[in-house]
Amino acid sequence: MADLSSLLETRYGSASAAPPAAHIATNPTLETLLQHKSVRSFLPDPLAPGTLEVLTAAAQSAATSSNLQTWSVVAVTQPSLKSKVAALCADQAFIHAAPLFLVFCADLARLTATCAQHGTAGEGLEFLEMYTMATIDTSLAAQNACVAAESLGLGTCYVGAARNRPRELAALLDLPPRVVALFGLAVGRPDPAAPVPDVRPRLGQGEVLRRETWGKGEAADLAAYDDALAEFNERQGRGDAPVWTYRSAHRIATVESLHGRDAFRRVLEERGFGLK
Repeated sequence: MADLSSLLETRYGSASAAPPAAHIATNPTLETLLQHKSVRSFLPDPLAPGTLEVLTAAAQSAATSSNLQTWSVVAVTQPSLKSKVAALCADQAFIHAAPLFLVFCADLARLTATCAQHGTAGEGLEFLEMYTMATIDTSLAAQNACVAAESLGLGTCYVGAARNRPRELAALLDLPPRVVALFGLAVGRPDPAAPVPDVRPRLGQGEVLRRETWGKGEAADLAAYDDALAEFNERQGRGDAPVWTYRSAHRIATVESLHGRDAFRRVLEERGFGLK
């Protein structure tokens, strides 16, 4: 098992950027979390029987606001359907290759049904708060599933492109009103013949950790992060990749850079989500 200091150094790209490990001992949970990486090369082999159910149980073990459990997941394994799903998610090759593609959905349909069952108006469902709650619940559940998969030696990759063509994806998966796909998660055994991805450095903690109030954080140093990520890209054979600040600024520069997701609010309204 790797020591915590080396895990932190790898996560932040250098010893100088890593926070001190103090006297905290590493453990399998910390090791799995700190070594997370996206995998985009999968073996086509089906997962072991029971894997999907274990991942779902892990997802259901995440915190959920008021125990309302405002999420659901569609598990896609059938190759022809998965190909159609992939085509709606930027047609990325790793979605085709992964034996399991999980489409995580914000789900207010179940609460709509419970209101009808008990004769209540369900007025709360008309407000942005409930959609926000559903996105949080969905994200927490998905991350639990992701960590569980990685603890089993599986690789994963999130797919935000599930929001590129949300109308078509909802129709393909036969999603009911008040259910919308938020993102996908490809799951499978990493292909040992493919290059092993390194752990991608993250922003220094001074950029994301604020103590007591917002103004009590350390001074941000985005230039240092640009350098750390440039070194990472060089090791990955992507030395010509733009620095993080440039790439991030251009990722949100225009409506076109959202790849169709600018319509997502309208899709939510069409699907019955109240956003008052």
